[in-house]
Amino acid sequence: MSYSFQSFKEEIKNTEEWLKKELQGIRTGRATPAILDGIIVESYGGAKSPLKTIASVSVEDAKTLLVSLWDSSLVNNVQKAIEVANLGLSVLPAGSSLRVIFPDLTTERRTTLIKMVNNKLEEAKVSLKKEREKIWQDIQNKNLSGEISDDEKYRLKEDLQKMVDESNKSLEDRVEQKVSEIKI
Repeated sequence: MSYSFQSFKEEIKNTEEWLKKELQGIRTGRATPAILDGIIVESYGGAKSPLKTIASVSVEDAKTLLVSLWDSSLVNNVQKAIEVANLGLSVLPAGSSLRVIFPDLTTERRTTLIKMVNNKLEEAKVSLKKEREKIWQDIQNKNLSGEISDDEKYRLKEDLQKMVDESNKSLEDRVEQKVSEIKI
């Protein structure tokens, strides 16, 4: 009998996507529009809208984003929302647009960001480890009930570990890339 690792593969994919999204939200010294993805702006009549629904965000240069609003009456609200998000960015009005300036990172801030990135990696690894334990328990139960043989059980354990190792390597590579961006 073969064992389906489909749920585990889905968990790996979800974990990798989660880590990718979390790392995009951590500011490096370089201007990236993704840093503003979580910004919610109070717009018309007090309604809360994601920034990307009321403006376009583009990279002006290595340290500056240009937020082009579709309605210039929202400039002050967008400026306030970005400042309140506490991302350590400077926001300057420029007509119906805003310039978001990324200041140089201090050594202390870089160290803090690297710790944050490494903590996200640990969270992802712990999540995978928990899922691996569930799958391993299921394999052992199937072995006890006679659905799979001892040889099959250990082969499945090796396959499971191989998937975990590959995923951990992928997660570590992603974090290593982010750390190198922070160090620049």
